[in-house]
Amino acid sequence: MRIAAALLAVALPAMAAPPATPPPTEARPVTDTLHGQSIVDPYRWLEGDEKGALTPEVNAWTDAQLAYTRQVLDSLPGRKAVEARLRELMEVGAVTAPEMRGNRYFYRRREGSENQASVYVREGHAGTPRLLLNPNTLDAKGLVTIAWIEPDPAGKLLSFGMYRAGDENATAYILDVDSGRWLADEVPGKVYSLNWLPDSSGFFYRNLESTKDPYSGQVKFHRLGSHVRHDVLLFRQYKKEENAKLATTYGPYFYASEDGRWGFLTYSTGTSTNDLWAVDLDRWKRTGEFVKTDVIIGSESSSQGPVLGDTLFMLTTDGAKNGRVLAVDLNSPARASWKTLIPERKDVNIESVSLARGILVVNALKDASSRIELYSVDGRPLGELPLPGIGTASISTNQDRTEAFVTYTSFNEPTGIYRVDLATKKLELWERPKVPVDPSIAEVKQVFVPSKDGTKVPVFLVHRKGLKLDGNNPTVIWGYGGFNVSETPRFSATLFPWFEAGGVYAVACLRGGGEYGDAWHEAGMLEKKQNVFDDFIATAEWLVKNKYTKPERLAISGGSNGGLLTGAVMVQRPELFSAVISAVPLLDMLRYQSFLMARYWVPEYGSAENADQFKFIRAYSPYHNVKKGTKYPAVLLTAGENDSRVHPLHARKMAALLQASSASDPKEKPVLLWVDREAGHGQGKPLDLRVRDAADQRMFLMWQLGMLPKDTEKPAKK
Repeated sequence: MRIAAALLAVALPAMAAPPATPPPTEARPVTDTLHGQSIVDPYRWLEGDEKGALTPEVNAWTDAQLAYTRQVLDSLPGRKAVEARLRELMEVGAVTAPEMRGNRYFYRRREGSENQASVYVREGHAGTPRLLLNPNTLDAKGLVTIAWIEPDPAGKLLSFGMYRAGDENATAYILDVDSGRWLADEVPGKVYSLNWLPDSSGFFYRNLESTKDPYSGQVKFHRLGSHVRHDVLLFRQYKKEENAKLATTYGPYFYASEDGRWGFLTYSTGTSTNDLWAVDLDRWKRTGEFVKTDVIIGSESSSQGPVLGDTLFMLTTDGAKNGRVLAVDLNSPARASWKTLIPERKDVNIESVSLARGILVVNALKDASSRIELYSVDGRPLGELPLPGIGTASISTNQDRTEAFVTYTSFNEPTGIYRVDLATKKLELWERPKVPVDPSIAEVKQVFVPSKDGTKVPVFLVHRKGLKLDGNNPTVIWGYGGFNVSETPRFSATLFPWFEAGGVYAVACLRGGGEYGDAWHEAGMLEKKQNVFDDFIATAEWLVKNKYTKPERLAISGGSNGGLLTGAVMVQRPELFSAVISAVPLLDMLRYQSFLMARYWVPEYGSAENADQFKFIRAYSPYHNVKKGTKYPAVLLTAGENDSRVHPLHARKMAALLQASSASDPKEKPVLLWVDREAGHGQGKPLDLRVRDAADQRMFLMWQLGMLPKDTEKPAKK
């Protein structure tokens, strides 16, 4: 409470009172008939033109909304102090685990006030860092982002992807590590999944044929020193006339074995399922024939893994919802020859598998916390790698060594990079930026909340030690619940002023995520999506029942699929919450599939174009379940104008509809919209914009949950 109290004691100068009501929005109803039902959309015009492009009219409307939002949020007392404190916490450096190539160690690091992370290399793990690439020098606003790095096998060349202003359309470039010179090679088109040949003469990559067509994925090969127009097309995404279903799944990806003997083509058949083929790269090099051999096709499971010699160590959910690891002889990859190395377990979900020298490394989850297990390549258990605590861990390995790097974090443990010898299991801290908070003040516990149907939902609770359970603590629940994504413990320095002020932070591990494997995911998708919302509502009710908080001091927050979550829960139980943050959300679920890359998500949500799926989507679609005259909580909707994933139309339309429908006093419970003109889905935002966004959300929550001084709970008046 010490720091937060000091912050709140600092008042802003008197400012003009914000408008009592938001700017008006004209309703222009459009009626669609879907499967015999009339659906009225009063704000269709806010989608933009017929292709969803921004029009001058929508741009002007957005400007008015942004001005209203700024007037409301900037007039809250104490903002400058809160923003300064958040900036101090967000200026803490960040570092990634290194990529090891020979004696060189490549990694990304962001120093203090830098907007973007730079790329460094060390000669030896303890060598002096040498700056290779600083994107902050390439754009005055810090809008250029390094999306990924991939050193060549010798560590002589560095490939990297860069994009600007959050559009995620990365172009691949090549840097000579010794001289720092950029090569002429340049590959555009949202490039990622890049794999070098062992002799560094070229690389495989995945990109889009056109960044204007998100369904134009392709796998190509680039010969170093040649022009991109000569790159060889190896496989492209299916066209509708070839395969109507797979034309709108994520399409082809490619990776190669470290020795360059085998390649693997994957093609997503759903949001967490794929087909897998092996490709004999020796044959391809000799003849130019890119011949696919079936490994596992049509099983509606997820399958891939590392290779040693002619053996694929395949992690698959085929016949094993929590994953199992098989040895597959690539010279005879038929199912009958598969050998089980690590069987499925009911209490552990295997997330990934990698190879070190003579060691199979398994990253797994148990009750939403990480564990790293070691096995011999014939499946003999070698024990667990000791982690610093209960938290989230990932590991970076190479097949030529037992040296590895573990990234570890937890709610009360700042993210650290640990160097480890897997032969001895001894960890030593390699890098961990210092944070200006005391992590020991936070208490972390995990509870299991019964949902509507009795399913136990894991929830992490984080708060200051000694918290009094009097039903009066300001509380925020975070959730996601989709796409097989697991919510696990992670450190955030910006939460500590919240804890110091008596706030509670809850993370709900909802169905639809990957915490308990495929079955957990499947229990929250398609016709079972309501389970996700029920889990989140049950978490809120449990927190109230167990005296952590009360509805007047309870907020919910989520982004993307989590923005859909908070939007749906808000319209279903508006009385349960005081404030809602819905960031880069999907909200019009009857039309979402018609914009940007959203048809990729039909396997997760379904489509209103399908009569059976229309029924359950219509039942929860947030935009279509807003009821005029209902007292809704205060709402902050955010979007990115350059978002290539979720179209900002969702936030625009929902803001207009809620502003016109809510019976709450807009001076007390406003509906606010913030559309970032220089950002996309959130990736690559420079520090300055992230600080602004964090301050907006923190001030909004503090205001709505009664954390401002009593005489300044409302926006300051003139």
